[in-house]
Amino acid sequence: ANDTEYGLASGVFTKDISKALYVSETTECGHCFVNTYNKTDVAAPFGGFKQSGFGKDIGKEALNEYLKTKAVTIGY
Repeated sequence: ANDTEYGLASGVFTKDISKALYVSETTECGHCFVNTYNKTDVAAPFGGFKQSGFGKDIGKEALNEYLKTKAVTIGY
């Protein structure tokens, strides 16, 4: 998944939380969904990595462009 030049979002469906956390930590994307997809909070930072964005919109994260911020959403 990290071989692509884009990195807006990723998703994984699993019953194993340790695998879900591993995928969310290692994928190069701006938002990782676990056991759900495209369900987010309006206050969550939005933006991608690589060719999918140049920083984050919304809130404090918009000021921290030098960081690689990732949002993780877990459905349970």
